[in-house]
Amino acid sequence: MAHVLIVDDSPTEVYVLKAMLERHGHRISVAENGTDAVAFARQELPDIVLMDIVMPGISGFQATRLLSKDPATSSIPVIVVSTKDQEADRVWALRQGARDYIVKPASETDLIAKIQMALGR
Repeated sequence: MAHVLIVDDSPTEVYVLKAMLERHGHRISVAENGTDAVAFARQELPDIVLMDIVMPGISGFQATRLLSKDPATSSIPVIVVSTKDQEADRVWALRQGARDYIVKPASETDLIAKIQMALGR
């Protein structure tokens, strides 16, 4: 299955997302902030990134923009997974280059469907 980079500073959220994804056979890597996520994605080229917004250092919006503008990582789909549920947040995430937006808590069915869609499966 896919190599998924989970970017979130909450150990609880990482645990929940990781458990859901591993049940579907995905390989998981984790970054705790946007800076580490960008560095990891440039080096390891995961198949897809699940990006939180509110984190220490650079935000998920900034990290998504960096990944989408970099030719080395622009083909890696980013799905924002955030507690921010305002329409403006969703629109801004998509304008930064995110392929989709999920409001936490993510349902397993919705998460897997959006990952498959983003990966073209």
